Amino acid sequence: MELPPILPNLTTPERGDLVRAKTLLENPGFTARLAGKLGKPIERGFKLLPSGWQGIVNKAAKASLTTALSAAVTTMGSKQPRRASERFHKMLVGASGGLGGLPVSTTIMLRSIADIARSEGHDIRSPLTRMSCLEVFALGSKSSVDDAAEGSYWAVRAALAKAVSEAATYLAEKTVIEESAPALLRLVTAIAGRFGVVVSEQAAAKAVPIIGAAGGATINVLFMAHFQDMARGHFIVRRLEAKYGTQLIREVYESIAIPV
Repeated sequence: MELPPILPNLTTPERGDLVRAKTLLENPGFTARLAGKLGKPIERGFKLLPSGWQGIVNKAAKASLTTALSAAVTTMGSKQPRRASERFHKMLVGASGGLGGLPVSTTIMLRSIADIARSEGHDIRSPLTRMSCLEVFALGSKSSVDDAAEGSYWAVRAALAKAVSEAATYLAEKTVIEESAPALLRLVTAIAGRFGVVVSEQAAAKAVPIIGAAGGATINVLFMAHFQDMARGHFIVRRLEAKYGTQLIREVYESIAIPV
C-alpha cells in the first residue's frame, strides 16, 4: 500500500498513521469479522431470533448508550497520554453477558475508547473529546442497510456533527449535568440507530449454535475489538486534524487506496 502524498510538515510516521486509520475505519465491518473468525455466516442467526427481536435490540442499544452517557459526562481519567489497555478491556467485556449485559459491556467499551483517545494525545476531560468517544459507537456499522456513501466515515461524522457539538457545548456550560437534557438525548438517539445495527449482528451471531460458552465470550471480544479499532482510527484522524486542519487531512485520507 502506498503512503499518501508528502505534505508540508506532515511527517512520514503521520502519513503512515493516516493509512492505518483509514484501514481500520473502512474495514469490511463487524459481520465480516465474525464470519472470518467463526468460519460461518450469521444470516442463519437472524432467522433464529424470536419475533419482535429488532425492537428488543434497539431498546437495549439505546439503554446501553444512555448508561454509557452517564460515564461520559463524568471525568474519565487524567489528561496524561499513556498506552491504552486494550487487552484488559477485552478480558472484561468477554466476561459480560448478552443483551442483558449490554449496558455494562458498552460502558466498559466506552472506558476503552477513552483510554485510546488519551493514548492518541486527546484530553479526555474535554467535553468535546468525551462526546467524540460516544460518537465512536456510530462508526463501523457497515451492513446491507448502508450504501457506500452513507456508511463512510466522513458521512457519519457529518451526520452527527451538530448533535456532538450541541452535547459538548451543553456539558461545557453546565455545572450540574442532567442526563435527560435534550442535547444529550438527541446525540444518544442519533448514535443508537447505527449502534443497533452492530448489536443486531452480535445478537444474531450468538443465536447460531457454537461450541460451548466460549463462543459467546469470543463474540463479545470481537465486538470490543471492532469498536477499539474504530476508536483508534477516529482519534488518529482527530489528532492530525487538530494539527493540520480537517480539510487537508480529509483530502489526504480520501486519496489513500486500501484493499477492498
